[in-house]
Amino acid sequence: MRADLRAAALLLLASAVAAPAAGDAPRSAIPWLSDSLRAPSAAVPPAASGAAPAAGEPAATAVSGSEIAVMPIGTVRRDAVGLRPAQALGLPRDLFAGSDPVRLAERLSAAPVDALPAAQALVRMLLVAELDPPRAAGDPDALFLARIDALLRRGALDDAQAFLERAGAADRGAFLRWFDVSLLTGDDTRACEAMAANPGIAPTLQARVFCLARAGDWAAAALTLDTGRALGAIAPADELLLAHFLDPESFEGEPPPPTPRPMTPLAYRLLDGIGETPATRGLPLAFSFADLRPNVGWKAQIEAAERLVRAGALDPNRLLALYTERRPSASGGVWDRAEAVQRVDAALLGGDRAALAAALPDAVERLGAADLLLPLATLLGERAARALPGDPHAARLGLLSPGAESVADAAAETHPFAAGVARGEPVDPTTPIERAVADGFARPTPERLERMAREGRLGEALLDVADALRGGTDTPPDELEDAIATLRAAGLPSLARRVALEALLL
Repeated sequence: MRADLRAAALLLLASAVAAPAAGDAPRSAIPWLSDSLRAPSAAVPPAASGAAPAAGEPAATAVSGSEIAVMPIGTVRRDAVGLRPAQALGLPRDLFAGSDPVRLAERLSAAPVDALPAAQALVRMLLVAELDPPRAAGDPDALFLARIDALLRRGALDDAQAFLERAGAADRGAFLRWFDVSLLTGDDTRACEAMAANPGIAPTLQARVFCLARAGDWAAAALTLDTGRALGAIAPADELLLAHFLDPESFEGEPPPPTPRPMTPLAYRLLDGIGETPATRGLPLAFSFADLRPNVGWKAQIEAAERLVRAGALDPNRLLALYTERRPSASGGVWDRAEAVQRVDAALLGGDRAALAAALPDAVERLGAADLLLPLATLLGERAARALPGDPHAARLGLLSPGAESVADAAAETHPFAAGVARGEPVDPTTPIERAVADGFARPTPERLERMAREGRLGEALLDVADALRGGTDTPPDELEDAIATLRAAGLPSLARRVALEALLL
């Protein structure tokens, strides 16, 4: 019986591999994403999948919530999909209406990932907003996929996954990305179920072997691997890794399989499955999500959360929860930061002003050295500024917090100019950077911005702002001035104030 199944699988897989894949996925600019799932799709052998192709018009599976829905390809204009209404973000829907879609996709791909935090927030707004697509003709999915890839590059897996599920991973280009994201966020069971329901857009043979094993069908997984080996459809390194995953006892006493380069989400999950979990430090930011799982050590969870929060890809409250989860058992690095935050948090909860005043300088120094001062301010800054009016550390954190305007009076004694910015009333500047900020708020609307807005290219002007702030706190004063003037004139005054306060205080 096994010989008959193997023969049938060989015949069907051979014909599938020999035929070119229809609608092959667009290559992503992210090597770790596309290389893991780039092979042409091959029909799953009936012996391995238990599923038969549907007759008639082919339908594609769109992932939505926890269920699997079926829709014809092309039902949704996905470059018009977003996670938040543009109006709720203070943006007009026609931000990109007059832009060239190809050029726009390139701009989004090249948007900075290391600018001032407010500039990074601006880019994320453009990536998740529900906007009118460009009027120019072109591939309706090119901009959609570029936005997804830009989110992945920033480690914003939650947004990318939600985006794909709202728009529908109904074609191979989107499904490849959704499958990889699901592997990293721990939703691989649902990803495998979706792949089994719609084998026509299944990724590589390696992914099928993994999913069959995850479903408990180890015999079908082994048969599929044997079939791929016989046809030369699986690279030797991938074959070895899959063999370790399917039957680790056969390799007892032998060295683990070589670590793939580049690491891919599927390879990561396979190595994790055999107890050889790779360290995520040094891997692309998106892999840090895998270290947030509860079965990962506390230190690794904190370090992963710090990397993601620093990039704006994770809610700072997740980091606070990890910092305060238990008492540090060692000192240095991450343990010192956790202890410093615990001391500040305990003082605030207990209303102990003396303890808070004693704990703040150490917390500001340690988290500032790790580029985590803004998350600290977001979490505790407003409360600290209210508890210690006149304290310079508390004032600095309060002015960097979302409640900057509400604590401006309490911070005015130690940070008069920044407090004026928070109120929307900058006082007389005394330094070059303060003069740039003041001039930025005083300048009339730039002519270039007016022209681009008339042309439906305001989004490109905002991307120019993000580019100008690529240098972070080292941004030249003239570029900082222009960025603030552009944001204010574009109807984003609160974001302009955030840029100014971060440039002044970080």
